[in-house]
Amino acid sequence: MAEFFAPSLEKIRVALYVQKAAIHFIDAAGRAEYKLSEETREAGFSIHPDELASIVRGHDIKGLKIHGGVEGIARKVSVSLNHGVSTVDLPTRQKIYGFNRYTEKPSRAFLMFVWDAFQDLTLIILTVCAVVSIGVGLPTEGWPKGMYDGLGIILSIFLVVMVTAISDYKQALQFKDLDKEKKKIFTQVTRDEKRKKVSIYDLVVGDIVHLSIGDLVPADGVYILGYSLLIDESSLTGETEPVNIYEEKPFLLSGTKVQDGSGKMLVTAVGMRTEWGKLMETLIEGGEDETPLQVKLNGVATLIGKIGLIFAVLTFVVLIGRYLVEKALNHEFADWSSSDALTILNYFATAITIIVVAVPEGLPLAVTLSLAFAMKKLMDERALVRHLSACETMGSASCICTDKTGTLTTNHMVVDKIWISEKSIEVKGNVSEDILKSDLSGRVLGILLQAIFQNTSSTVDKDESGRNTIFGSPTESALLEFGMLLGGNFDAQRREFKILKVQPFNSDRKKMSVLVALPDGGVRAFCKGASEIVLRMCDKVVDCNGGSVPLPKEQAKNITDVINGFASEALRTLCLAFIDLETTSDESSIPDDGYTLIAVVGIKDPVRLGVKDAVQTCLAAGITVRMVTGDNINTAKAIARECGILTEDGVAIEGRELRSMSPEQMKDTIPRIQVMARSLPMDKHTLVTQLRKMFGEVVAVTGDGTNDAPALREADIGLSMGIAGTEVAKESADVIILDDNFATIVNVAKWGRSVYINIQKFVQFQLTVNIVALVLNFVCACISGSAPLTAVQLLWVNMIMDTLGALALATEPPNDGLMKRSPVGRNVSFITKAMWRNIIGQSIYQLAVLAVLNFDGKQLLKLSGSDASDTLNTLIFNSFVFCQVFNEINSRDIEKINIFRGMFGSWIFLGVMVCTVTFQVIIVEFLGTLASTVPLSWELWLLSVLLGSVSVPLAVILKCIPVERDITKHHDGYVALPTGEALA
Repeated sequence: MAEFFAPSLEKIRVALYVQKAAIHFIDAAGRAEYKLSEETREAGFSIHPDELASIVRGHDIKGLKIHGGVEGIARKVSVSLNHGVSTVDLPTRQKIYGFNRYTEKPSRAFLMFVWDAFQDLTLIILTVCAVVSIGVGLPTEGWPKGMYDGLGIILSIFLVVMVTAISDYKQALQFKDLDKEKKKIFTQVTRDEKRKKVSIYDLVVGDIVHLSIGDLVPADGVYILGYSLLIDESSLTGETEPVNIYEEKPFLLSGTKVQDGSGKMLVTAVGMRTEWGKLMETLIEGGEDETPLQVKLNGVATLIGKIGLIFAVLTFVVLIGRYLVEKALNHEFADWSSSDALTILNYFATAITIIVVAVPEGLPLAVTLSLAFAMKKLMDERALVRHLSACETMGSASCICTDKTGTLTTNHMVVDKIWISEKSIEVKGNVSEDILKSDLSGRVLGILLQAIFQNTSSTVDKDESGRNTIFGSPTESALLEFGMLLGGNFDAQRREFKILKVQPFNSDRKKMSVLVALPDGGVRAFCKGASEIVLRMCDKVVDCNGGSVPLPKEQAKNITDVINGFASEALRTLCLAFIDLETTSDESSIPDDGYTLIAVVGIKDPVRLGVKDAVQTCLAAGITVRMVTGDNINTAKAIARECGILTEDGVAIEGRELRSMSPEQMKDTIPRIQVMARSLPMDKHTLVTQLRKMFGEVVAVTGDGTNDAPALREADIGLSMGIAGTEVAKESADVIILDDNFATIVNVAKWGRSVYINIQKFVQFQLTVNIVALVLNFVCACISGSAPLTAVQLLWVNMIMDTLGALALATEPPNDGLMKRSPVGRNVSFITKAMWRNIIGQSIYQLAVLAVLNFDGKQLLKLSGSDASDTLNTLIFNSFVFCQVFNEINSRDIEKINIFRGMFGSWIFLGVMVCTVTFQVIIVEFLGTLASTVPLSWELWLLSVLLGSVSVPLAVILKCIPVERDITKHHDGYVALPTGEALA
């Protein structure tokens, strides 16, 4: 839902303060001027859409009362507060009151991407050079020969621009598809007398929306009823103090968050009529920020670009200097013609093209391509990446702090055991109903059902087929299913008792309480929650007849043993309790002691299939897995052992133990913590903070609740659950795990590592081409007075190096070997010693081959005739290109000798190879007049291929040369790893 409310919060706050006074003034002045259209009257509505929207937007309590409060507003928009909107009325409501959609930034047309690709300064300079070349060439050499040089440059520039534009356009479409997935957000409403889930974009004015902790308010509306509803409006106002919502302060604004409690609201404005929508009119959403790796590589690109500029200037100066010296020696210095101007212009074009080749604009492109490719693939594997940087950061993760419920377990909870009236009973389908009814009195069962059905924030509705559907958390759903299994009637129970006050469950209290009025008079409070907390509140226990009897310490100890016994079987335990109060007591307070214990319930949440293997994969990859949960420590330990997280030398502690530790104790204990139970939100935050700051870990954190938001923000990578996660948790996260499965988190780590190693492969490939192209042209210019590679040829090499190289190397899928290596250290150099070894070795070989061809090629190959020089230059160009083709294959693995592994399974890589060779044949054989080449014999073609292919065995030899190992620091000391492995 973060993308639903995506623009910068700071911008929104500024806009809010500027507009607030104007909105109030306009709303106040305009109230009397709202006139209903005939269409609105015929539809059965008696309030103008803008007037209705202005009441909430302006917090106009007087206007609300004038219209008869929330009931009056409901009548005017023709809706029952109990039955909700009728489905057949939706089109009419959308037509009159609008859709719940905001004006979005329009998609950019393809021509805009073409224009952006052409904005590169060096390409513009080359275009000017091409135009001048044509202007000088036509009078000098006539038509059509005078067009060739300039036209060749223009066609090369056009090809570069089109390939770049197509690549960027496809990325934009891909991100648009991902954005659609981000917007699949649902909320619970009452429609057609039933509670159901609908997309927030399908909300209409009149909808009755159910809100609970962690929800984001999806539209403007007014409060109907609820319990302790606390709203965080900081996203709009910047005020950190939450706002209590009740009858006298009933206004709810879209984009705000439910911090505590629960409630129902009547939607009064949607889309562009909401407070958020009005502000959206003044804002345009920005694009993705650059990722840390992109920033780092942009610095590398700038440095290489400066080096390229120096080489270009030197090459131009040397060429011009030699040309002027030759003219002077030939006594032609005073004799200048248009052909001299054309020669100098070609020198200038060559120098500019050297800059084009030297500036590695493909680096950011490679990062974006690789990240976009990974994001798309992860989407198919049920992980939605919200921030590009999360992909690359996850590849460096050295620690995962994971929740238990729903992540390691299935989140489909069922009651497995119950202790009641001093008996432990195993729940096995309908059999348990007969056992409970035969062993326990009706009064005991009655109190148990009251505790289950009254003290819950969930509801039971019948679906279209007549089956019961439970809306609520997995834990409460398990209890309600159990209550219905025992023959309880939820609706009848809720009608019989009147709820006076509710204290909803939250992670600090770890309990939920409710105060109800009994049918025959009197008041009763029910409490359920963490076993040890609720048990401490009890001084009595329900006996076999349903009466309250004192709970001695010895019996309390026995019940604690029962709780621990349930927990050791990996059951989540809850205690149910009640207390009867005098009718004269203060109904606004719910006591914290004096309760009567009803039962201890053991809820089973099976471990997900594949979790144990996924944990083992993490451990093999040097990633420590820590389980952080609010559950009983015995339950947590049992689940952790089953998942393979808790080992013999590992430590399991409770959150309160961490809170009481000194910094020295933390330094000694935290590295060994594998399980932290009964943790509060700040315990999780503290653990993450210390792991990052004290031990330099790259920490990934999973979370599903509002309480997890601080830890998700503090972590290097926040992973929110897509099914169980609240919208606040999702907004705070970098990645949303759509299937709530831990194995999916491991996939994110694997793809993150793949992104990192793919970019390294591309950098190795590109730097090799850079070094060879720059040194070759500069040295040849100094010695022979001419550059062997022309502007058009260099532009073609630039496209092989940048766009096609990025496409080939940056989109390779991960292999299983990536998860058998340790993660990347925070301060490890991106360009490793192994990469420098490969770059320098290949560069020396290519320069040696091309230099020999340039200076002794005619003699060695016995080339003669008028076209000998053209043939030799074409052979040099062809050999240079094939050296890059084979070096692209070499770059598929930095360390491993078998560079062909998986190559034939990567259709993108093979496609790029085929296209590169095909275009090279076309350029040499058919576009000679434009590319300054001549057709080659099959023997020279074969020689070019052979010279290029020698780089493959050379790569094998280079990889056998040992390099100094990198040192990656971990919390348990320094681990020495081969460079390539450390960075794979």
